[in-house]
Amino acid sequence: MTEIFESTGQALLYGVVGLVVMAVGFIALDLVTPGKLYHVVWTDRNRGAAVLLGSQSVAVGLVVMKAIAASESEQGIGYGLISTLLYGLAGVMVMTVVGIVIGVFAQGQMGAVVLDDQDGRPHPAAWVQAGMYLGTGLMVGAAIS
Repeated sequence: MTEIFESTGQALLYGVVGLVVMAVGFIALDLVTPGKLYHVVWTDRNRGAAVLLGSQSVAVGLVVMKAIAASESEQGIGYGLISTLLYGLAGVMVMTVVGIVIGVFAQGQMGAVVLDDQDGRPHPAAWVQAGMYLGTGLMVGAAIS
């Protein structure tokens, strides 16, 4: 029974670390897109922004999942939590750089283009950038394992 409580506590701690990484990912995406991301998604109901945020959240979740799996160590839970946090933040950093690089090569300001919903549909660039976030999450996750 003690093992169940210990495992539950560890799951909660990893959940907190994952939440921190997701929050940093949200802030990073907010910095590279025009407007306040919370307002753009929840108030303006911008589908392009929702596509980006959703894909980034899945990608960050994939990185954190692989980081947790790789953190199994005889060095203890502290080591596992720190390695998960660092790997997760590295994934967010790589995704943010990918978004910036896409913006450099895309015509116009990428964030503005991606958030350009027409006829209630996200701009195709939103789907491209979403795919890039997911692909980046998979690559970083693979590098961790």
